[in-house]
Amino acid sequence: MLDPQAQPDLTAVLARAYGLTVIALERLPVGQVTVNYRARVGDRLLFVKHYADGTDLTAEQAAVDQTRLAGQYQVPVATLRPSLEGDSVVRQGGVAVSVWEWVPGAVVQDGLNPAQQRAAGHALGRLHTAFAGHPAGAGPSARLKKWMNPDLAKLDATTGKLLGIAGERAQRDAFDEQALRTLAERRAVLPRIPDLLAGLPPLTTQVLHGDYSAVNLLFDSDELTAVLDFLPPDPFLVAYELGRIAFDPRTVVLDEDWITAGVNLVGAYLETNPHLPAADVTACARVALIQLLTSLYGVKQHYLKPGLIQDDLDQFWALRHGAATRLLDNLADVESALAQAAHDR
Repeated sequence: MLDPQAQPDLTAVLARAYGLTVIALERLPVGQVTVNYRARVGDRLLFVKHYADGTDLTAEQAAVDQTRLAGQYQVPVATLRPSLEGDSVVRQGGVAVSVWEWVPGAVVQDGLNPAQQRAAGHALGRLHTAFAGHPAGAGPSARLKKWMNPDLAKLDATTGKLLGIAGERAQRDAFDEQALRTLAERRAVLPRIPDLLAGLPPLTTQVLHGDYSAVNLLFDSDELTAVLDFLPPDPFLVAYELGRIAFDPRTVVLDEDWITAGVNLVGAYLETNPHLPAADVTACARVALIQLLTSLYGVKQHYLKPGLIQDDLDQFWALRHGAATRLLDNLADVESALAQAAHDR
């Protein structure tokens, strides 16, 4: 669909800064942080990322550098198209953009199949190998300290606030009814989080992709064609990023054999990053579970500050809650299977 308000400003910047004569600019229904477009220039397609006002463009430049570094390690990534001045990210007037070569493929919406799981695992292993010695990973992780000490009282209060908003609506819709149920269930398991955290062994931290999830992976059939949307370098748990993709909510909820699927991805990861300690491998599902239980992503936006594509966030909340419930109920079996995978490499 076209965005007539943004189109003139964007096409003007693309012409001045990039020398591009855009024939058509089509807004894509993807992305919660940037507004993204497909630009047709002659017989070529380009991907245009339009940054929101206030975006830290220095950080975005660092993310571009991460993309390039991963590409040097045979991770499939999109190729940046620099401006005429050689800039990766351009701001002119009130418009900030980056331009990328178009990559064929699509996001898998209903869970990765076995071949796609292995492709995603292999790429993540290469990526973590590429970033293992990154200078930004040498210091302590402020993010990890906060993650290991979640404010459960605040989380409970926010859950209660959302329950109140949904419950007080004069006419509840289907999402309100779902929110009342899922939020009540989430609130009931919050007291289990301290024990889950206490059960974690010492874990490896380093620079990661930052948002390695199904929505940032493009597939053409079973081929992984691009890993997208790297974040600036910021050290965090390797187990977090591995567990998050291996036990993606779409896999856990939609695949009846989800434990095997997750272990399949982890096994492929270990083929390209075989030196990850067994403790990190075994703990990755627990880390993913803790992340899910301490996040209200999706439902919080629905009631407090809607996202750019809120319908997607609504659906993702239901998937995330369902995945958290399944992981919590089956954690012992999952960790046993992961420990065996770490042993068998």
